[in-house]
Amino acid sequence: MKLMTTVHTVERLRQIFGDQLHVNEPLARHTTARVGGAAELFLTVTSSEELLAAVEVAYSAGVSYFILGGGSNILVADSGISGLVILNRARKVSYRHNGAGVVCTAESGANLSSIARQCISKGLGGLEWAIGIPGTVGGAVVGNAGAHGSDIDSRLLAATIWEPGRGVRVYNREDMKYGYRTSVLKQDAVTGRPRRVILSAELQLNPEPVEVISARAEGFSAHRKEHQPGGASTGSMFKNPENYYAGYLIDTAGLKGFSVGDAAISEKHANFFINQGDATAEDVRSLIAEAWNSVREQFGIEMELEVELVGDWNFE
Repeated sequence: MKLMTTVHTVERLRQIFGDQLHVNEPLARHTTARVGGAAELFLTVTSSEELLAAVEVAYSAGVSYFILGGGSNILVADSGISGLVILNRARKVSYRHNGAGVVCTAESGANLSSIARQCISKGLGGLEWAIGIPGTVGGAVVGNAGAHGSDIDSRLLAATIWEPGRGVRVYNREDMKYGYRTSVLKQDAVTGRPRRVILSAELQLNPEPVEVISARAEGFSAHRKEHQPGGASTGSMFKNPENYYAGYLIDTAGLKGFSVGDAAISEKHANFFINQGDATAEDVRSLIAEAWNSVREQFGIEMELEVELVGDWNFE
């Protein structure tokens, strides 16, 4: 991959981060679908301070940047990602009491499922629906992650966010303008504006007996194992259209088990597209196109992707 960033930017990042910075890092090893090309520049950060420093260097130099968390809900192009990819491993978590219960403050690289398990052990309810979700707090807050009738919208108190060219500010829940699997931050990718970056988030939790919360979590885990496939995938591919389930529509369209190359629509749940070994991102995108077109032709419903296509795609 041709190095598109300036030598000055690379030198500046190396001054700050040393050997945390890599060139042409394969991204397939960092995504749950196990597909995708290389990052032109790849940097691992371990604190919100490092994350802030990295995005400020990139933005001031005019270098594009992308924050990578758990690697789910994204499909990276086979040609990779130009600019700087920042692997967010800022994972500091703390708890404090407030009048309504307990607030969990987590840096954006913290694993959401791990926090949910911590909360259960502490007798704090409200996140047990997140058991088994592979993403980070940052990704969950941006995408309003949810399951089993609950979501981040129901738990977020505030998020500390860096705005390109403006600095750090705090968004409250209303500022996020949450909808089904979307937020005001999710729209940055759609509009093409430089992305705002979540540094940390505050989540409201409620004290409950550990055995009660644990029972709920076990029920959610059992449901996930029964209905969702294992293996390498992005997670749910399409959002559920109003009054329908995307998996039901794709299944009814006759596409369970349909494959392109080494990518296949799961026999267990048709809204999961599985990398069976050596699938390419283009294989997966071909499945996306087949599912979208088949559902539109058979049912007149135009499904919307839940997964974000990231990187240097050729859409011609």
